[in-house]
Amino acid sequence: MPNDRVLSLCAPVEGWIEASATGDAGAPALRRFSMTAYTGGAMMLAGWPHPVVVDLAGLQVAGGTKSRPILKDHNRALIVGHTDAVRIEASQLLVSGVISGAGPVAREIVESSRNGFPWQASLGAVAQAGGMEFVPKGKKAVANGREFEGPVHIARRSVLGEVSFVALGADDNTTASVAAAAIKEDDMTFDQWLTAKGFDAATLSDAQKTSLQAMFDNEKKTAAVTATATDAAPDGDGGAEIIARIRAETAAETKRIAEVRRVCAVGNGKHGDLEAKAIAEGWDVNKTELEVLRAERPALASGGVRRDADPAQAGRAIEAALCLSAGLPEKQVGQWYDEKTMNAAVGHDLRGAGLHTLMYETIRAGGEHVRPGRVDNETIRAAFSADRRLIQAAGGGGGFSTISLSGILSNVANKTMLAAYTAVESVVAMFSAETDVNDFKEVTRYRLTGNGVFEKVGPDGELKHAGLSEQAYTNKVETYGRMIALTRHMMINDDLGAFLQIPRIIGRMSALKREEAVFELLLSNPGNFFAVGNKNFISGAATTLSIDSLTQAEQAFLDQTDTDNKPILLTPSVLLVPSSLKVAAQVLMTETRINETTTADKGKPAVNPHAGKWKPVASPYLNAQGINGGSAKAWYLFANPADVAAIEIAYLRGKRTPTIESGDTDFNTLGMQWRGYFDFGVAMQDFRAAVKSKGEV
Repeated sequence: MPNDRVLSLCAPVEGWIEASATGDAGAPALRRFSMTAYTGGAMMLAGWPHPVVVDLAGLQVAGGTKSRPILKDHNRALIVGHTDAVRIEASQLLVSGVISGAGPVAREIVESSRNGFPWQASLGAVAQAGGMEFVPKGKKAVANGREFEGPVHIARRSVLGEVSFVALGADDNTTASVAAAAIKEDDMTFDQWLTAKGFDAATLSDAQKTSLQAMFDNEKKTAAVTATATDAAPDGDGGAEIIARIRAETAAETKRIAEVRRVCAVGNGKHGDLEAKAIAEGWDVNKTELEVLRAERPALASGGVRRDADPAQAGRAIEAALCLSAGLPEKQVGQWYDEKTMNAAVGHDLRGAGLHTLMYETIRAGGEHVRPGRVDNETIRAAFSADRRLIQAAGGGGGFSTISLSGILSNVANKTMLAAYTAVESVVAMFSAETDVNDFKEVTRYRLTGNGVFEKVGPDGELKHAGLSEQAYTNKVETYGRMIALTRHMMINDDLGAFLQIPRIIGRMSALKREEAVFELLLSNPGNFFAVGNKNFISGAATTLSIDSLTQAEQAFLDQTDTDNKPILLTPSVLLVPSSLKVAAQVLMTETRINETTTADKGKPAVNPHAGKWKPVASPYLNAQGINGGSAKAWYLFANPADVAAIEIAYLRGKRTPTIESGDTDFNTLGMQWRGYFDFGVAMQDFRAAVKSKGEV
């Protein structure tokens, strides 16, 4: 146990009683209190594992004086009064004194107690070093004329420091009372009266102050301690109702002011003037945020468009707004931009933004002025001219400034394309390895295989050298792409949707092209990849998709060996089938019991040993649908491509999605153009990582 421990002993304040005034002649009468603060019993205190008893025989008053502070909630800054008597009688602690505090805390205690609030008292005491005695379970000890059974802590020596008014106490057997002599309010100022009532004069409107002034004047006039505000109600309204209403309005106003100050605090509080205006004119938080956003876009030196204090904020907000206007889901767009950007994008200024909005912003950002209205050739040329200047100001070389017609449209087109690309349900990545290359040259991959296995070490401890053999595979990246044009018609018609149709098509066609390239390669069976000699091809009537054929294909997979005819312990993970066998594959991979027909009335178990073994994947490209080698009956088993891959997809320099970038147009073309392209290549790799079943004779 620590040398000194704080003990909080709590007792309820039960009521008010009349008492005579104290102090010099003419001084305000002070309320007195008296408490039976502790009855000598055991209490459960916070921070103590067992009940605590304070031995009153060893309790001392700090400093040897009977005058101790009376606080609220043990807070030294919340002064209520002081004691003038502390005594112990009949194993009880009795405390009395006066409420001498002159601030709002003392008035709160007085007013709420007069209204019947059941305050309780909490004594702050400190156990002295070595003064705590622990009585274990099964043992007993005597204190305050009583016998206590363990486990219990007994404070044999402690010091009383202060007494606090609290809302909840710990000793229900104690009592307390406070004298009813009122604090004289005749000499109160109006501001002091407001503070006592819980109001902040700085947050009150003129109308509210007028109503409260009437109540204050009435209380002074009547000079009644228990006077209500009912008689002072203007226009016949009840005073209590007015106070309740004004307090609610004040609370709402205080909250509004706090929110306004929070919003204006961005940038180290640089929006002080805006904050003052927002408070004075009653702006809500939404309007304040919008005005702060506008204020953070100062003019360029040349007098152009307001730009965000954050160099990228304005451009990102326009981008996000255009993405939303293009029909991309707000949830998806919200993953690309932060909350502040999204708030600006859906705000009044940018909601529904289109090509015209971007053109106007680009012109202003370039330092020119244009009056929003009908877009014509001059407007388009001004936007293009401003865009070129902004790109040059950003350093040239294809870089983009914060607000750029070509840059923002490139970003929006890329995001639209990416959304369309990812929306295609591709399956090739499930059974193909993905890698990156640095250029368009043919690259060679090597798979190293160990010759032989570990050998037993002889008595001399010499380890034999293992040889390595190389197996090489090649791949080469190709480019697939298409041009996109922003025409004069699209700009005049403000037709963002027409412009973004091409990125959508490019995104979708890129995903389909990758899918098609993989399956064209697979079905062409280059170099007799699937062959009996490679032990990865089975055929015949018994190879139709079934439990038996899956067993046969799995065995072929497991029996694959390296160049030394040693097992390589490679297992399948994907069952690839044409769409015509999709349901059959799903049944075989999910159902544990399957009834299959047999010939010659031979019995056959209904148990499916392959349920849940491999992931079933179906693709229509395997069917006979325009690709040579397609079949509605053939199916495949593939190894996990992260282990050993039968097919590899290579991408240029880590870019695994299509790209859209701006390009120059012909001089005689009043428009802009972009190119969309995708760099990838596909190639067969290790034949031991796949098995093909013909599914027929």
